[in-house]
Amino acid sequence: MNLPFEPQRQTRDYQASDAAHHIHAFVDQKALNAEGPRVMVRGEGLYLWDSEGKRYLDGMSGLWCTQLGYGRKDLTAAAAAQMDQLAYYNMFFHTTHPAVIELSELLFSLLPGHYSHVIYTNSGSEANEVLIRTVRRYWQVLGKPQKKIMIGRWNGYHGSTLAASALGGMKFMHEMGGLIPDVAHIDEPYWYAQGGELTPAEFGRRCALQLEEKILALGAQNVAGFIAEPFQGAGGMIFPPESYWPEIQRICRQYDVLLCADEVIGGFGRTGEWFAHQHFGFEPDTLSIAKGLTSGYLPMGGLVLSKRMAEALVERGGVFAHGLTYSGHPVAAAVALANLKALRDEGIVRQVKDDTGPYLHKLLHEVFGNHPLIGEIQGTGLLAALQFVEDKGTRKRFANENDLAWQCRTFGFEEGVIIRSTLGRMIMAPALVASHAELDELVDKTRIAVDRTARIAGKL
Repeated sequence: MNLPFEPQRQTRDYQASDAAHHIHAFVDQKALNAEGPRVMVRGEGLYLWDSEGKRYLDGMSGLWCTQLGYGRKDLTAAAAAQMDQLAYYNMFFHTTHPAVIELSELLFSLLPGHYSHVIYTNSGSEANEVLIRTVRRYWQVLGKPQKKIMIGRWNGYHGSTLAASALGGMKFMHEMGGLIPDVAHIDEPYWYAQGGELTPAEFGRRCALQLEEKILALGAQNVAGFIAEPFQGAGGMIFPPESYWPEIQRICRQYDVLLCADEVIGGFGRTGEWFAHQHFGFEPDTLSIAKGLTSGYLPMGGLVLSKRMAEALVERGGVFAHGLTYSGHPVAAAVALANLKALRDEGIVRQVKDDTGPYLHKLLHEVFGNHPLIGEIQGTGLLAALQFVEDKGTRKRFANENDLAWQCRTFGFEEGVIIRSTLGRMIMAPALVASHAELDELVDKTRIAVDRTARIAGKL
């Protein structure tokens, strides 16, 4: 175990300096400066400690990424050894290096056989930036340069850079940074909120058919690809009805539109399958990856390409003017290699599917199945969402559901558990190495936070 960390400065000093120099993500910075952020100083397994010595069970794996938890000596040893041997070199100038080669060999041994090539990046946002140019270049090589339009989904999330946020459907992000040309959107498959009187199966097909309608309206000859998360992550951990993905795949194949899966959150064991698209049973042309690739220990992402795309780009494409200074960084690659070996050799993904995933969802249904504040429990593997509802019979949501969910998140911190709030839904995604006892603690502390919220909402 890591030795206890003794902060060298007072918490208020850290907070004052943080306020003087940082603009945090997705927060009112002025309000945060007045409150002061928590200063996290140590991590071990599923637990974090702040500068005041308070311990938290991290029910969100950082940002959906610390698959192996905190403090893994094999990952830090892999980084140190690679730094000693080759701290940095690039993949420009006709060069490569063993760490990235060995990583790719292992990665493609874990992926379905119809994938063959990867372009490495530093994050999921960058992977989706690279996606746009790669998809458009693919169609250029095939003699169809007019196929440029990318279609995404409202309330989808693909990153916070300009092009990635344009692909996503967070309208408040568009208002802050604008859009880029040749991007369109269709509705999200959020049955609980938008399904009305339709059954989930009917609603799933109706949402999928919006893609066909959009392609026909834009002209199939102009549409390059459709991008979506297998399940929506930042948009609320929303699972589509079972009827959705088969119909989406049919439409993409029928109209010669590339099917692009954003696996940044869903990849590397989260659902109990190596990749979330395998859980839902469809076959994308591209996969955007990051987060769980290194368990968050170092920044790394990538764009995985199908064999047909790679063959066209390699054999017929000539020079592809792309590249990042840190693409395939040797230290990140070494850590990713160690991480994937651990996930494979320790049987962690299988454990999530057969043991800890079912155990978590059994607990959630026992504790929250009849809770007056919870209308739906969604998820699989080690991820789940609890839907707040005012009236279960009509699926009426609270007008102030965002405020209620944020309050529940705050109660969670007070109880020593980190869960996430998004659009009236409470999300959890603990590290894939979570034990039954840790899952018990996660659900119990979440129950206390939800009960405290229910009292505020007049439901208890």
